[in-house]
Amino acid sequence: MAKSQLRLQARELRKKGISVNKIALELNVAKSTASLWVRDIVLSIEQLEILKNASVLGAERGRLKGALIQKERRLKALEEYKKLGLETIGNLTDRELLIAGIALYWGEGCKKTREVQFCNSDPKMIQFLLIWLKKCFDIELQEIRCKVGINEIYKKREKQIKEYWSKVTGIPLEQFTKTSFKHVLNKKIYGNFDCHYGTLSVKLKQPSRFYGKIIGLIDGLAESQGSSVG
Repeated sequence: MAKSQLRLQARELRKKGISVNKIALELNVAKSTASLWVRDIVLSIEQLEILKNASVLGAERGRLKGALIQKERRLKALEEYKKLGLETIGNLTDRELLIAGIALYWGEGCKKTREVQFCNSDPKMIQFLLIWLKKCFDIELQEIRCKVGINEIYKKREKQIKEYWSKVTGIPLEQFTKTSFKHVLNKKIYGNFDCHYGTLSVKLKQPSRFYGKIIGLIDGLAESQGSSVG
């Protein structure tokens, strides 16, 4: 059986409160391998109570409490940073939106051919860049074409994935071109199979009016603080 499948089975067993020793025996793998696969899974107090080995129980209980404390601290810090980020950024002016979009396009957009196109897997970034195109260049959604890129193992979910991106962007499915399927030799099984949506490529149908302006703005941004750092 493929190691990726064994790893998923090991993680499912661990989530049920099964000890590392039993997981290793059941899957016929080394204890060190089983431990590596499941080391990030935090068990509940109730699950720990069913583990037979008292020493393991004590160690697991301590690990659980420590992990829960660290998790709570981490989540609290993230919420505080998010609040600070919202307060710091606030509402962008038209100029700030233009610059932010140019910086993103500089990193994610097509620059070597005379196309206006960008690709990403983050739906919020895609939405931001669509707003940027609309507000800064007066580009309407009907001027845009989209292409989904996914691994061929997700082929049966193609319709669902296209519908997801159509909902994210507000762009109707008839403006989606043929899906790009990536063929890979790796047959790894992913735990997020049902919530993976690949990447979305967004492309202007008629880019000639905007390509030169965008490249010029990128050059302007590149030179805005001088040609060297430090």
